[in-house]
Amino acid sequence: MREVRTLYVDAGEAGEDGVRLDRWFKRRWPHLNHIMLQKLTRSGQIRVDGARAKPETRLAAGAQIRVPPLPDAPPARGKDDLDPRDAAFIKSLVIYEDDEVLALNKPSGLAVQGGTKTLKHVDRLLSAWGEGLDRPRLVHRLDRDTSGVLVLGKSPQAAAQLAGAFAKRKAQKIYWAIVSGFPKPGAGVLNLPLIKKGVGDREMMVPADPKDERAETAETEFVTIARAGPRAAWMALWPHTGRTHQLRAHMLAMGHPIVGDPKYHTEASASLSDGLKLQLHARRLILPHPSRGTLTLEAPISPELRAGFARFGFDEHEADPEPFKRRR
Repeated sequence: MREVRTLYVDAGEAGEDGVRLDRWFKRRWPHLNHIMLQKLTRSGQIRVDGARAKPETRLAAGAQIRVPPLPDAPPARGKDDLDPRDAAFIKSLVIYEDDEVLALNKPSGLAVQGGTKTLKHVDRLLSAWGEGLDRPRLVHRLDRDTSGVLVLGKSPQAAAQLAGAFAKRKAQKIYWAIVSGFPKPGAGVLNLPLIKKGVGDREMMVPADPKDERAETAETEFVTIARAGPRAAWMALWPHTGRTHQLRAHMLAMGHPIVGDPKYHTEASASLSDGLKLQLHARRLILPHPSRGTLTLEAPISPELRAGFARFGFDEHEADPEPFKRRR
């Protein structure tokens, strides 16, 4: 793109809490990396409503964005550049697909996007569907060690509609987790703002003072499905907001960290986690289809969560498919 343009933020993209400027750009120009966006904002080439802005600036619906000339995307890789084994692997994860929507059961340990030391990730493997307009687009994220439903748009329009459903909180995301201890109360809503602290591998989301301007609102609804005595509980978690590590940070703040979590843990949960990986799985996702009806997507539990169920004696078939229905 070689000319300056003025674009406006759609209400579906902004949602109730707004959308970060860097995420808004990445959805349109995925080839732009964080360093590029930092330079463009720092130099004032990107402006919001006529004023300078930072990558983390939140955009409200109707915000006017000055978009400067941007570097061209690198030449598209051909489908044949992807190792056939990798293409077969990503195709094996499909749990739903139509002409507009693709849903995967992401395994634990597979990153959604790449980084300095991450070469194999979902975003790269999407080349199995082709490039350009044929390439599915990410509309939300899961942590590397979280398994379960990951939905993508198969066209720019479908991706925008799906992303808008998340932004407007029209998507119900139900996670299954095994947590340490005996949660009391067994059901409720935790409304606890979070803030990012630390650097690099030591970076964590921690509870924040609501008056802190850097604090991000975070709300999680929870229901206990079953208990293994006082040792552990199987819970359904519904994040009403989508903050980084929200469920992991909230369960730690409640005093019941998720079993197998190497970062958000206590001495008791670490002891209970011996040999287990993160016991967090995106079980079910319900959201509007881009053009018709409602999508209900469900991911079979991962080998990691199955190992946790075996240790604590939980049976996945005993779960209510709509655990929050009675709370409504």
